[in-house]
Amino acid sequence: MGKVLASIITAIAVFGFFFLFSSNVGNNGASAPHTKSNTESGHTTSTGSTADGTHCHQHINQPPIPAQVTFAGESVPLHVFDVRERLDRELLVNTYFHSKTMHTLKLANRIFKDIEPILAEMGVPDDLKYVAMAESGLLNAVSPANAKGIWQFVKSSAQEYGLEVSSDVDERYHLKKSTRAAAKYFRKAHNKFGSWAMALGSYNMGMSGIGKQAANQKEDNYYDLYLNHETSRYVFRVLAFKLITENPDKYGFYLDDSDLYPLLPSYKVEVDHIANIADFAKQNGTNYKTLKLFNPWLRSTALAKRKSGKAYILDMPS
Repeated sequence: MGKVLASIITAIAVFGFFFLFSSNVGNNGASAPHTKSNTESGHTTSTGSTADGTHCHQHINQPPIPAQVTFAGESVPLHVFDVRERLDRELLVNTYFHSKTMHTLKLANRIFKDIEPILAEMGVPDDLKYVAMAESGLLNAVSPANAKGIWQFVKSSAQEYGLEVSSDVDERYHLKKSTRAAAKYFRKAHNKFGSWAMALGSYNMGMSGIGKQAANQKEDNYYDLYLNHETSRYVFRVLAFKLITENPDKYGFYLDDSDLYPLLPSYKVEVDHIANIADFAKQNGTNYKTLKLFNPWLRSTALAKRKSGKAYILDMPS
């Protein structure tokens, strides 16, 4: 039995050797099963990525950094190495996050038509509209910290700046009211710090948070502060959106007017309560979905009557 077993093992080994040898010869004699030779060039390339042009080619350009950059009339000190590199990073991220940035640019055509006049009325710089792009992509987003809406207010800050947050109404989702609240915040922060860059940093970190860092480091300039990862990137993310939005073609975004999302025509209706939003929508020639899209601050299926008699203005599709 031992000799028979040994003979069988030897036969298997010999067969295996010839099988392996013939397989390798079939692969042009290459020793590794996942490579193949290009006999013309003499190079060995990975399977699926050959030297004959069938692999993926990319042409990626450096996003341009202007010689001078300003925000709200304040110069950005690009001669400081880390300032330039932080701006470069955010330009790279947002230039090559194609789908997200493209979508935000398309939305800006609609959303900025509501934001811009409010910022002007409140006496704050027009450049602050780019904060909304950086915060939410101009969507009614919800953050891990439960900040909500285009301007990303947490509940306590929303209420501090006059927004209603209740079970059936959340004005963080009300574009015009939340823009007014954001403008109030920025005006207050600018009065405190005397700098729009510091006001921006405080929007991310809080006035007390950035104020404490300024005091500890004995600096009052955002660009000279050593801050946490998120806040150190924050202002530059806003700057990147400003640069891309002002000159989209320079960053590879080519949009025709017809590609941009238009302002949606609407008219106003005042109500003090709605028993059933679906019924109300039908009675006014629309449907539940459309009414909610035009009024995302309505957070329930009904709007309760307030003891104060408070009335609400609805945007209704024309």
